[in-house]
Amino acid sequence: MGLAYSYQIFVPAQNITRTLLELTKLAPPTSRVAPLTVTMPGGDRVVVPFTSHFKSEPVDCSTGGNLELDTSIMFDVDEVVRDFYDSDAEPDEFGRVQIGYIHLTVKFAPARHPHFASLDFMAATSGMSRLFERSASVRTVFTDLTAAGGGVCCLLDTESDTFRTCWLNGQPVQDTVPGPRFTDYRSLVESWPERRSLSAT
Repeated sequence: MGLAYSYQIFVPAQNITRTLLELTKLAPPTSRVAPLTVTMPGGDRVVVPFTSHFKSEPVDCSTGGNLELDTSIMFDVDEVVRDFYDSDAEPDEFGRVQIGYIHLTVKFAPARHPHFASLDFMAATSGMSRLFERSASVRTVFTDLTAAGGGVCCLLDTESDTFRTCWLNGQPVQDTVPGPRFTDYRSLVESWPERRSLSAT
């Protein structure tokens, strides 16, 4: 088994449509897949430039559950990204590159914190996992997405007993859980506000 590190973003449940729309802005400008229509809890429909299980058939999540997406995301090129991606690939006009498919699982009302939706972006390979851990550019993309979606928390899960907190309640942070600030995951969750308006950033 290889490494499977992931960035986990938590947003108020009512912000999940907004967050997915923000995610679409990070997709490659020339997508090679047909648009995918997702029916969200409550009936909203979102069109995303990704696949679900590598297919483009519409997905109905109106009754909740999970949404599985195969995402392609553009990242600014820092030294770590440059060492990872194919040197034959040219950055786009904004200096960004795609690093491969990232598996996304959206949980609309996780049992551990049902007032919040979670987005779990899992690296596809061990090399990508190490990139997740080391690249400031990759971390910035996920913390910026958290902020744009009005999210409350962004964590890096490195498959250990310790989570790395990258964003918390409107601020970038560099904490660990457990750590000096939070003794465990439960105490971290208890720090999240119960409600955040749709206009929050």
